[in-house]
Order: sequence, then structure tokens, then C-alpha cells
Amino acid sequence: MLFRQLFDKESSTYTYLIADIKTKTAVLVDPVLEQFERDCQILQQLELTLRYCLETHVHADHVTSTGKLRDATGCETVVPFGAEVPCADRYITDGEILQLGSVVIEAIATPGHTNAHLAYLVNSERVLTGDALFIRGCGRTDFQSGDAGTLYDSVTQRLFTLPDETLVYPGHDYQGCTVSTIGEEKRCNPRFAKHERNSFIELMGNLKLAFPKKMVEAVPANQNCGRVLSTFNKHIP
Repeated sequence: MLFRQLFDKESSTYTYLIADIKTKTAVLVDPVLEQFERDCQILQQLELTLRYCLETHVHADHVTSTGKLRDATGCETVVPFGAEVPCADRYITDGEILQLGSVVIEAIATPGHTNAHLAYLVNSERVLTGDALFIRGCGRTDFQSGDAGTLYDSVTQRLFTLPDETLVYPGHDYQGCTVSTIGEEKRCNPRFAKHERNSFIELMGNLKLAFPKKMVEAVPANQNCGRVLSTFNKHIP
């Protein structure tokens, strides 16, 4: 298996390139519009055929390049079931599997940051957690139908029940960290190790974070596979 962690500095977003070496088929997880040329270049350099663009959720802090990559490569755009993305080619549900040769990617429902959010377990050895679980943190729950209690349940019942040695690759990191493990996050993540469900809900309700700078642009664009609309008069859920 080929596995690459790619970074967008402006949004602190990780994009993941995963490929089967034998068949030369690949998937990009959470690609960023501004990194379209970079991603196309690495696919070309490694002689990979992009089969899927896979989203963990509808993002509010960056615009996806899934539509542009689909136009360029003929790949399928795949989003979580329940996400409001009518342009997607495919909706993936909890427990469903995408397979590229020897690479097996299993969807794990992890709602709470948004109401339609999936993590992806890759070959039972590493999990792409999107915005559900960060290294020593987690995604916010105060918009896009987020719910703190649901996120607590998703992380503690779906992610923290994976083997402790499972590698954790988040959707973002703002401190320069790249990878953790399930066992490490269970012990050291202050959002979970120091809180029960009720205190976690209270904590998340008192964060008082500013909305992402690109939210008004990004949400409707991502509901349109990354095509930025000329006006932003859609209601943000």
C-alpha cells in the first residue's frame, strides 16, 4: 500500500493519498481546491489512476477539489450518506467498504461534528478521523447540525473501541502534529480523557470559537462538489 499525508497550510487540512501499488489505483481523501495542481502532479509522477475522491464530511473551512478532480481524471466523488451533496456520484454508509486491490477502506459513522460524518479505517491498521477526532482535540459542534453528545458517543464508542495500536490520522492539525494512536488519544486527549459525556457537552458548548473564515463560501461550494457559487445566498445548515 502507498500512503501519503499531504498538507494545506492555509486551512491546516490534511489530504490523504492512498493507493494499491500493484493495480496503481488510488483514492484521495478530503482534497483541497488550492492543492489541485499538487495532487494532479503527484498522481502523474507516481503513475496512479485516481478512482475515488472521498470526503469525510461537508467542510466549512476549505473548498474541496472533488469536482475539479472528477473533471480531470474521471474519478467518482464519494460522500457520506446524508450529506447534502446532490452532485456526488456515490453515497457511502456505515460499514460499507471501498476496495482498491489489496487496500480495504471501511466507513465508520462518526457524526457529531456534522450530522453526516464518516471516519475511514484503512486495512485495519490506520484510521482517517476527519474532524471527529484530532490529535489532542476534536472538531467543533456548534454548526452544520453538530451535536456534542453525539460526537462524544461517536469517538468513545466507535473510534476508541478500535485496537490501541491503530494509527490516527486527523483531518486537520494546528500544532504541527501528524499522527497519533487510538491508545494515545484515549489516555492523553484532554477533550475525552478528562471528561465524561455531560462535562464534554458543557465544554463544547462554552468554546465560543469564531466561525471559519471561508464558511459562507465553503459550505455551499462543497455541497456543489467544490464549484464556488457566484453568490452565497444559500442558508447554511
